[in-house]
Amino acid sequence: MRRIAAVAGIAAASLVLAACGGGSDKASGGDTSGGGGGNEVEVFTWWAQGSEKAGLDAMVSVFEQQHSDVKFVNGAVAGGAGSAAKDLLQSRLQAGDPPDTFQAHAGKELTDYINAAQLEDVSSLYDEFKLRDAFPQDLVDLLTVDGKIYSIPSNIHRSNVVWANPAVLKEAGVDAAAVPADMDAWIADLEKIKATGKTPLSVATTWTQVHLLETVLMADLGAEAYNGLWDGTTDWKGAEVTAALEDFQTLMSYTNSDRDGLDWPEATQMVIDGNAAYNVMGDWAVAAFEEQDKARGTDFVEFPVPGSDSMFGFLADSFTLPVGAPHPDGAKAWLETVGSLEGQTAFNKAKGSIPARTDANPSDFSEYQQSAIEAYGKDTIVPSLAHGAATPVAVLNAISDATSKFTTGASDLAAYQQDLANAVAGS
Repeated sequence: MRRIAAVAGIAAASLVLAACGGGSDKASGGDTSGGGGGNEVEVFTWWAQGSEKAGLDAMVSVFEQQHSDVKFVNGAVAGGAGSAAKDLLQSRLQAGDPPDTFQAHAGKELTDYINAAQLEDVSSLYDEFKLRDAFPQDLVDLLTVDGKIYSIPSNIHRSNVVWANPAVLKEAGVDAAAVPADMDAWIADLEKIKATGKTPLSVATTWTQVHLLETVLMADLGAEAYNGLWDGTTDWKGAEVTAALEDFQTLMSYTNSDRDGLDWPEATQMVIDGNAAYNVMGDWAVAAFEEQDKARGTDFVEFPVPGSDSMFGFLADSFTLPVGAPHPDGAKAWLETVGSLEGQTAFNKAKGSIPARTDANPSDFSEYQQSAIEAYGKDTIVPSLAHGAATPVAVLNAISDATSKFTTGASDLAAYQQDLANAVAGS
């Protein structure tokens, strides 16, 4: 999973529609009660390359075994870390030409689609496929909107992870085996690393800075107050938020000056190459280390952002059932595979994430994935801000704009806190 891109406008819509075609066999309504539409399924994703495509291919193999009578149609759209796919998807939905199912980040990112009445409630499928028994209750609660569920997650990623280079830490006199107990202890280690001339904490463009922000809020506020930021029970203008933003400001002072010209792979590469000590990134970053034959525990270590060790910052890819899907039975078949133990095991072994199900066998997965599965089973699951789980797209965009202003020096901390409060209040 990569950074969230906003649901965009529909410039050049006529070209997009010409490319995807009208589809004269489309069903006219959102009836999913059966009676046809099961002979094929168009699955719309942005998984067109790398481990994401490998994961999709693995899921398709299971689907073809479980539903050999349904033809899989790959609707993957490459480009822009998902933004190109979302542009095309929005055009198709507005034109009444939906795919049978589409990928989206689970959680509040679905708000715009729900408010536009573009998604079917799939709660009944949770009962039919016995997913309420397979998924942790924390996750089901986060997926539920006014008593309804609109997607089935295929995987889980963890956002609140620090990746570190042990050699750089050793050079600074920091024990790589001693995880900092809290934010203050971590800042003390960052100061030691700064004295060596290495970058203490690598970050990249704005979305990675928002990613860092969410983890600081988790660490300093705790799960209940962090969740309260998104349900209105925690005051964005309160003293505890001010203290967390001060910690965020301090962390940003230890980052690389070229951050706004980089994206997450370059920031992670700084740690791999020994030019930086730490990077905060979701656990998809493990692939960057493994692809370069770096050994966990020797060439890199990872741990939860100090202070957030009892929390699992969750983000997930999920699949939906659009209103007016031309092949609703085919879509249901795909959703069954997405939620199945076999489908989730195959998909996540290839993609590097972990199953949303709690009954997966840890021995089927890599060493890092096993540690993530263990944490997922015991930690409090809280929603990621930067990756669509905590807020609607418009709120995330406003928070991103405010963060960019702050980290580029265009606003001070007091103005930043007010901008964040305004962003959430406007939702």
